Amino acid sequence: MSTHDPSAQEPEGGGTPSFDKQPPPEGTPSGAPSDPYGTPPPPPASGSPYDAPGDYDAAYGAPPPSGFGAPPGGAGGAGAPGPAGAPGAGPGPGMPPLGSWPNRIVAQIVDYVLVQAVAVLVVLPFASLGKQDGWVSATWLGYLLYLVYDGLMLSRDGQTLGKKLMKVRVAMLVDGSVPTPAAAWTRSATFVVPALICCGALWWPIDGLFGVFDKPYRQCIHDKAAKTVVVSTA
Repeated sequence: MSTHDPSAQEPEGGGTPSFDKQPPPEGTPSGAPSDPYGTPPPPPASGSPYDAPGDYDAAYGAPPPSGFGAPPGGAGGAGAPGPAGAPGAGPGPGMPPLGSWPNRIVAQIVDYVLVQAVAVLVVLPFASLGKQDGWVSATWLGYLLYLVYDGLMLSRDGQTLGKKLMKVRVAMLVDGSVPTPAAAWTRSATFVVPALICCGALWWPIDGLFGVFDKPYRQCIHDKAAKTVVVSTA
């Protein structure tokens, strides 16, 4: 027996019967295709602001974009150390330039003359400077006084009176700080003791000339021994 319901109407022109359709959401522009199944919209066109890369994340191991990690003042900005020993450049980051050689020599002479004058005044009441033994005594006392004077002054602020006058100071090579007591006394002893033991005044020209040719920090032998360097305070 046929169960055909004559009241059922086939769609006009044939084809699949239409199911219930929901009207497009409010606000849909006229003529825009409706999407009842929630298909995601297409990606934005190239050049949209959404194409910009995200924040740099070092955890991924990628090199940082240009500008990340640049030192203050740019790649060659202030604070970037130049080659050690170059004109106007300090021996380390943040350190002043190396002291000039003439200023160092004059400062050493000033200190020696001052200390030797004190030694002469101390010896004068006990020995006649008209005799050789009087001058020998004053000279040896001058050496010992210089050792004490230089060691104490350098361990205090890196400057003797002569160095203050000539605007130079002694600094630790590693960071430019005031010499430690051990460094100050090592430097002074290396400058004085060889002259006392065997070499007399010959030791000082040898020590000084070593600094003339030393590169890149212009260290004399007593600077090498103490790991110090002479820098400018001007």
